[in-house]
Amino acid sequence: MKIALFNENRVGIVEGSDVIDITELTKWNTEEPQSSLVKLMGEFDALRPQIEAGRGACPVYSVSDVTLRAPVPNPSKIVAAPINYILHKQEMNTALTVDALGFFLKSPSSIIGPDQTVLLPFKDRRVDHEAEIAFVVGKEAKDVKAEDASKYIFGYLALMDITVRGKEDRPWRKSFDTFTPIGPWIVTGDEVENPNNLQMNLWVNDEIRQSANTEDLIYDCFKFFEAASSVMTLLPGDIVTTGTPEGVAPITKGDTVRINIERIGEFSVQVDYKPGI
Repeated sequence: MKIALFNENRVGIVEGSDVIDITELTKWNTEEPQSSLVKLMGEFDALRPQIEAGRGACPVYSVSDVTLRAPVPNPSKIVAAPINYILHKQEMNTALTVDALGFFLKSPSSIIGPDQTVLLPFKDRRVDHEAEIAFVVGKEAKDVKAEDASKYIFGYLALMDITVRGKEDRPWRKSFDTFTPIGPWIVTGDEVENPNNLQMNLWVNDEIRQSANTEDLIYDCFKFFEAASSVMTLLPGDIVTTGTPEGVAPITKGDTVRINIERIGEFSVQVDYKPGI
């Protein structure tokens, strides 16, 4: 099932080119979309048959006629993997990968949704795109082994980890407002099937910049879940993102950046300078 937030924080399921509005059916609170998402995930097994039975009476809109929002609007944290593809290790000219580096945190306030704008904070610093597969934690998790991780993952989404290059620590360089575009929706784990064998592409304007398969991850989705949960408790609604493959490159004002992940979907963002710089 594809679960989308749209318009004024309403919730829907996406089928083909349609969005079925299940806001009223699920008693979703549009004033508190993050807590509503956590509640929906916690009750999903019971709600799913109700959604299937009641969907015929729900309003239906075209995806092209709604405004998609960030499908996870305000997680308690974003846990991110550094250097998690071998070819990215080579292009970054670094000796260390995820197994030695662990993970870092991004600010949740850096999240934006599809068709929004990445705001570059500097005119004289390089800022790069990074395409990643990410997932949403469905229930509280601590010390979860890789073989059990799928039981704790509610669904998957595409994520861009926008990054200022420089000597500052990763959380500083990756946490500027607008630096975490996510979308286009959450795809539940049963529909994704195997997240560790999906094609991922990213374009800047019409130029393809990144093209890789998640089978090339050093720590795959489940192994990285194990690594993160061994250190901290992962809470329902948290986002975990697994790192980018080779092909990172600069973005600048006027660019359109588009990401597509097999079985998950596609969205774009625009690029501009932060007002006042």
